Amino acid sequence: MVDREKTELYRQAVRIVFLCSVWFTISSGGNVINKLLLNEFPYPITVSMMHVLSVCLYLGPIMRMWRVPLHKPVASSYYMKMIVPLAVGKFWASVSAHVSIWKVPVSYAHTVKATMPIFTVILARLITKEKQTTKVYFSLMPIVLGVLVATVTELSFDLIGLLSALSATITFALQNIFSKKALKETGMHHLRLLHVLGKLATLFLLPIWILMDGSRFLTEESLSDKEQWFWVRILGLLVTSGFCNFAQNIVAFTVISIVSPLSYSVANATKRILVITVSLITLKNPVTSTNVLGMLVAIIGVLAYNKAKYDQRQEEKKTTLLPTIHKNTLVHNHFQLESQPNGPTSASGYNPAYLNNLPNFSSSSGFTGNRSTPGTTSTSGYVGSPSVMSQTRTYMDV
Repeated sequence: MVDREKTELYRQAVRIVFLCSVWFTISSGGNVINKLLLNEFPYPITVSMMHVLSVCLYLGPIMRMWRVPLHKPVASSYYMKMIVPLAVGKFWASVSAHVSIWKVPVSYAHTVKATMPIFTVILARLITKEKQTTKVYFSLMPIVLGVLVATVTELSFDLIGLLSALSATITFALQNIFSKKALKETGMHHLRLLHVLGKLATLFLLPIWILMDGSRFLTEESLSDKEQWFWVRILGLLVTSGFCNFAQNIVAFTVISIVSPLSYSVANATKRILVITVSLITLKNPVTSTNVLGMLVAIIGVLAYNKAKYDQRQEEKKTTLLPTIHKNTLVHNHFQLESQPNGPTSASGYNPAYLNNLPNFSSSSGFTGNRSTPGTTSTSGYVGSPSVMSQTRTYMDV
């Protein structure tokens, strides 16, 4: 039995390492491809269009193959209030991210993206009134310091690139908050929501693409003079870029499903370090040692933030469980120690008749302690058997 468990753990570890390797490779390669593509073909809206189209084209067959359940109908008012703004945010974040990669080096763009925890904390406080621990607030300081150092020492600095990277980061942070809210309120599978957002984002982005890029394709003489091989190369890069974006999202969500949140955060920070390293080596953009130090400090700050958030969640869980443990213990002691005048006791030390007269002890988790009514359902849906809690997925920048 022990050997079998060890074998299963080994297989799981190998699977995680393999998936993370694939994720890191696709993400690093995808970012390099995006930069090469935008250097030759400076049309970030077209690249974004290909990305949202890839979600629509590839995700449908994947969901059918994995038998992802259909979602329940969503009220039109909620659809307009929540789903539509999320779709607008999706295409805006994609366009902003590609403008930033076009204007500044990949390494700097990803360093700026490391500021997402800062905006997540601020926006969560403003929107959902969520408070953080002092440890979480202190963990944000290295992120701010690292990004400031990287910005001051960036040799290829561009204001539009910085503002675009910040815009994409803020939009991703907003999506994290509201996507989680939408998943919880609708009960929709995270892949279903991603597919719906992809289709709506394509619909919203299409007229903008026609006005901005489509018209330029027809009027710019520099494009009409290009050889056929140029267009074959560009089309190949566009398709590859779209597929890499789709694939890394699927792999990232698979990793989320089999590791703890802290492990995923560490893997995500590791991925960002590799993306920066690979881009520096392959694209050979000029950097200084101080610039690299700023990038590393920002990434270390992200790791510190994720650890602080993990510790905060663990403390919240303990606080939630304490009343349950306390009250169940009281019930247990009440069974064994209370004098029982209503007849003889059983072998375990309590009177069954007396048990039926006990009040209904309810813990903060919704557990109902009334044993005289089997199958009683609490407010949490507990009916005497372990429940499977559904996990929400946030649409983070993966």
